[in-house]
Amino acid sequence: MYQLTIPEHYVPKMSVRETEKAIKFVKDAFQRNFVKNFGFERVSAPLFVVSRTGVNDDLNGVERAVAFDILEQDGRAAEIVHSLAKWKRMALKRYDFKGGEGLYTDMNAIRRDDKCDNVHSIYVDQWDWEMVISKEQRTPEFLKMAVSRIVGAIVDTLEETKRQFPVIDLKLKREVTFLTAQEVLDRYPGLTAHERETAVAKEFGTVFLMGIGGALSDGKPHDGRAPDYDDWALNGDILFYDELLGESLEISSMGIRVDAASLAAQLRLAGAEERMEYEYHKMIMSDELPLTIGGGIGQSRLCMLLLQKAHIGEVQVSIWPDEMREKCEKAGIHLL
Repeated sequence: MYQLTIPEHYVPKMSVRETEKAIKFVKDAFQRNFVKNFGFERVSAPLFVVSRTGVNDDLNGVERAVAFDILEQDGRAAEIVHSLAKWKRMALKRYDFKGGEGLYTDMNAIRRDDKCDNVHSIYVDQWDWEMVISKEQRTPEFLKMAVSRIVGAIVDTLEETKRQFPVIDLKLKREVTFLTAQEVLDRYPGLTAHERETAVAKEFGTVFLMGIGGALSDGKPHDGRAPDYDDWALNGDILFYDELLGESLEISSMGIRVDAASLAAQLRLAGAEERMEYEYHKMIMSDELPLTIGGGIGQSRLCMLLLQKAHIGEVQVSIWPDEMREKCEKAGIHLL
């Protein structure tokens, strides 16, 4: 069953057509600010990849990709991407990016098994990015630097948006509070993982929650992470507190990527050592792929946050349960 939160006395700050103009403004402004802070190059990205190569993002390892066969390639199996977490690293090698250089792209995906609620959709759109780093830069300090630059681009975009659309009165903290998932568990021991995220975001405003994927002191990971792209000791989520919904809103999942040692260790912990037979994993183990940092920044989620919307369907077109559409319409939530 889906979950739907309807804020009390919710009134959209913009009409549908005004919202469409604001969506374009936010996306254009953020890309400009993001590139200014990192100097990355935009590249084209795939909508689908060949199946059984290990290139698609496995997410939590249970989600089903939308798959199809290619008629004129003897029925070759392909699948819609879940994200470009692994493809980007291979692209950096193929396109001969050097240390300190990076790329970003518009990623569109279908996650058929995702839940539908105020902030989740089966359609995913994000800016995927990846940067070549050195062995010496595989540190928490370098990760925090990248996070601060992304948050800076978001806050700069908010300031521009407020000048262009004065009806927006959102405030976001530019200062980031960095906490590990274990520290947050210690701080809020009686709460679920999502409740802990909401509590820490409400307390600090802008948070980077670090160390996601490995088991914590309670024997559980804070959240699921595929074992073959992020280094679980060097990753995290950027969270803001969404006052309208009264909960945390994850804008970005990112991290320093696995090297040979962390890949082997994490596949062993996940019981997924058979993936070592995939081309992508062999290239990591033989040091053929560059060391990188990367992540995804949700386009619709960013628009939802900055434009003070109650539902992600107000800023993207997707398919929603009929009952949800009816409830949203009665509440004045205009799903596109």
